[in-house]
Amino acid sequence: MTYARIAGIGSFLPEKVVTNKDLEKMMDTSDEWIRERTGIKRRHVVSDSETTASIGLAAAERAMADAKVGPADIDLIIVGTATPDKVFPATACMIQRRLGVKGCPAFDVQAACSGFIYALDIANRFIKTGGATTALVIGAETLSRITNWEDRGTAVLFGDGAGCVVLQASDEAGIISTHIHADGEYEDLLHVPCGISIGYDQTRSGRAFIEMNGNAVFKRAVETFDKIARETMADLEGEIGDIDWFVPHQANMRIITAAARKLGMPMERVIATVDEHANTSGASIPLALDQAVRDGRIKRGDTLMFAAFGAGFTWGSAVVKY
Repeated sequence: MTYARIAGIGSFLPEKVVTNKDLEKMMDTSDEWIRERTGIKRRHVVSDSETTASIGLAAAERAMADAKVGPADIDLIIVGTATPDKVFPATACMIQRRLGVKGCPAFDVQAACSGFIYALDIANRFIKTGGATTALVIGAETLSRITNWEDRGTAVLFGDGAGCVVLQASDEAGIISTHIHADGEYEDLLHVPCGISIGYDQTRSGRAFIEMNGNAVFKRAVETFDKIARETMADLEGEIGDIDWFVPHQANMRIITAAARKLGMPMERVIATVDEHANTSGASIPLALDQAVRDGRIKRGDTLMFAAFGAGFTWGSAVVKY
């Protein structure tokens, strides 16, 4: 049987950092207020010359170097993003061109903060069915471009960044289980109300910003993280203790802590980087994974659970033998 295994990881964060102290000068907020409610200390923000494609490319190049593969080896590119460079072509095609990869499928997946899990699920299916042997799965976001920097309810939460994993076909189990879901009933609780066929004039004038009902999203996120984990463990016929590391979407430290408590997962086994990166949507899981591998916490052979929850609402999970 053919499996998909993570052969390499890479990430990229813009050089510019916006701290909570910086936000104090821009809006009615404080470092204490932000930390207490979110756990966030700072976030990275792209420069005028950086785009989702450029930071996604940087993460992909680092992951390829880690996996020791070149452009000729890549036969699938999927980018999970809610902030593509253009309406079309796909950000994945732009990264494909800059890498010098020719002919393989390249496309974007829009599932908001669950984008990386959705992309991982799709790439896993390609590899298991023989449609690809070496895939780039990228989560990349420039959320600062759709953030209202006068709205303290959302501006304090989001940041920019990119992460990538190289998936390769293997005889050994790597991606053990994936689950993805959505429920459009909750569309208006977390959204950008303008786009191409709705409110295009507002989009063009730069007024298309993230809007969120924070309390409702928090409640649903915690409930859904618990549901994700229970579904995953039931599918595996295992217990949460079989998981070495929980790597959740980095939305908010309160959500991460509440989810870990519901799961019975000690925080010592939870990877949390939201304090340094804020919420980078589809990029947050690969960013957190890369940091934990680099600092030595996650090691080859460890069993990981990824879980994400995002606008839509979308949600998903993956169990991975690293």
